[in-house]
Amino acid sequence: MSSAAHTFATPSQEFLTLCQAQTTLLTQGLKADWSGIYLTEESEKETQTNLIPLLFAAQKCEFGTGENVSLGLPKVEKILDASISLPIDNSLELPKSLKANLEGDHKTINEHKITMSNPYQLVLPLIYKDIVVGLLITQRKNCPWQQLELEQIETIAQTLAIARLLDSHKQWYQEQLNQQQILQKQEHNSLDDLFHQLRNPLTALQIFGKLLLKRLNSDEKSTIIVENIMREGDHLQDLLQEFEVNKRFLKNDIVTFDTQPTRSLPSEKYLYLSPIKIIEILEPLLISAKTIAQEKSIELKIDILEDSPYVLGDPQALREVFSNIIDNAFKYTPLGGKVFIQVGLASMANGKSYQGVAIEDTGCGIPIEDQKHIFKRHYRGVQEKGEITGSGLGLAIVKDLVTQMQGLIEFVSPIDETSKIGSKFTVWLLLVND
Repeated sequence: MSSAAHTFATPSQEFLTLCQAQTTLLTQGLKADWSGIYLTEESEKETQTNLIPLLFAAQKCEFGTGENVSLGLPKVEKILDASISLPIDNSLELPKSLKANLEGDHKTINEHKITMSNPYQLVLPLIYKDIVVGLLITQRKNCPWQQLELEQIETIAQTLAIARLLDSHKQWYQEQLNQQQILQKQEHNSLDDLFHQLRNPLTALQIFGKLLLKRLNSDEKSTIIVENIMREGDHLQDLLQEFEVNKRFLKNDIVTFDTQPTRSLPSEKYLYLSPIKIIEILEPLLISAKTIAQEKSIELKIDILEDSPYVLGDPQALREVFSNIIDNAFKYTPLGGKVFIQVGLASMANGKSYQGVAIEDTGCGIPIEDQKHIFKRHYRGVQEKGEITGSGLGLAIVKDLVTQMQGLIEFVSPIDETSKIGSKFTVWLLLVND
């Protein structure tokens, strides 16, 4: 018979209660003079298996339980071959070693041995799926055990074996959960430290930006660049504040605010929709896009409707949406490529009117096999093995935010069927006067 090696935790109170109930059944229901339960414990040398006493019950005495023990799981062969002492009161007349009992007469029930040193004393291994977890020993002096009684005792042994394994597994999983919670707390602490350390240099960057801006009043091009730097610094500051809100929300479930809470992206709870013009959100992003296009030698074309209507949206969420899509367009478009941003598209869907923004590029495109997964968190498809790094979160965040703003998002790839390159993303936002 084969067996597997396992390490067992100290038995729980629930398991001890079950053992008491089963030994009560033996002593009161089957009139056993006494019953004892031993659990297996591997020795440090792993050359023999020890048995440690867990619980004993007799008709004329109360329960007795062993002290805290360190348990382990032996192989079946170790129980058969090892000389195992059974430390218990001599008045119970237990055998001096298990090996001697195993050499005596035995009966087989359900392929498990019930060993008898005499017709009145039984030794049953607690075994389930080839895993031995202990022994059940019981004795009745007045009359021999009958076949029906032996079957009942075998059922008790099986119940105890299964319960012991389940008890150990439960404690093991609980310990794993505790370890995961400890690691999670450590990770949260590390993130807290990281974001805290970001505050000081970010504040300094904002201060230096303001000072520099005062000195560049006459230099329009440089002023635009500094304003973009300060704007992105403000964006980072917002993200840090959102991190703090998220942390408090997760810790306390409910966050109480003296003022309107800071938004947490992406989360329905913190999006505040209001009428807004798309161009007001896009203008600073387009200034940055022009700078990036020059640096990467990418041709940038922008087509904006002069009098764009109001749409329903959240300013910060919209900035996040367009920033992600535009960044992707430049990231995946090679040198000498093209990016086209078109603002002011109109569409009808489900009886509602939408205003659209399309961002098109001549990049590598999205493979057919990846297209149904691109809005999943952390999914990067073929790009996972590519040279362009990323987290696979950008488009997932975009889809969540657009959906929360009651908008739609669609994409086409490739743009050019001949060369099989390019992608086009269109964000449709609900018109306010609809």
